[in-house]
Amino acid sequence: MFTLRPARETDRAALYRICLETGASGQDATHLYTDPLILGHVYAGPYLTHAPGFAFVLEDHGSGEVTGYVLGVPDTAAFEATLDREWWPPLRELYPDPAGVPRADRTPDERIAHLIHWPPRAPQAVLTGYPAHLHIDLLPAAQGGGQGRALMTTLLDALRGAGARGVHLGVGESNTRAQGFYQHLGFRELSRAPGAATYGLTLTAPS
Repeated sequence: MFTLRPARETDRAALYRICLETGASGQDATHLYTDPLILGHVYAGPYLTHAPGFAFVLEDHGSGEVTGYVLGVPDTAAFEATLDREWWPPLRELYPDPAGVPRADRTPDERIAHLIHWPPRAPQAVLTGYPAHLHIDLLPAAQGGGQGRALMTTLLDALRGAGARGVHLGVGESNTRAQGFYQHLGFRELSRAPGAATYGLTLTAPS
C-alpha cells in the first residue's frame, strides 16, 4: 500500500502539511496555528533543504499522497551552524521576535516564532554520545503495519552509513504512544524536562 522513497523537493508542501497535522504531540494541530507553515519552517523545511540525503517519505499507492516522513542529520552541531547562517535569517524577516510578549501570554504562533529567533541547541552532553538526531511523523492512515519501523530503519541505516555513532530525538511528555514505539526500537530515555523527553540510540560501537 505504501512506497518508501527518498524525499524530493516536490514533497515540501506535503511535509509541511504532515508536520502541522501531527504537531500536537502526534495529533492534528491545524486549529492551533494561524500560520499553517510556521511549524514546517522549524521542523521539516530545514531538513529537506540542508539534509536531503537523510529525508525519506511514505507515499500511498492509491492516492499518490505522501502520508509520513522521517528526517534526520548525522551531525547535529554542524546542522545547527548551517541553519544559523542560511535558514533562520530570512525567516526572522518574516516572523517578528515575540520577546516583548510575556511567555505565558504568547500564542502558539508566537511560541514557534520565538524558536526561529532563539533556536534551541542540543546539549553537548547528549551530542557526545548521540551526535545525530531525527524527527518522524505519520498521518493516521500510515500508522500501524510496520510503516514507522520501516522509515526508522531506513534512516538509521543512512545515519550509520554516514558514520554517526548515536542518534537522539525529542518527544512530547504526553505522547506515550511514541515513547513506547521508540523504546521498542531500542531507544532509551536520556533526560526529561517539563513537557518533553529526550531518547537516544547507539548506532556504532565506540572506537
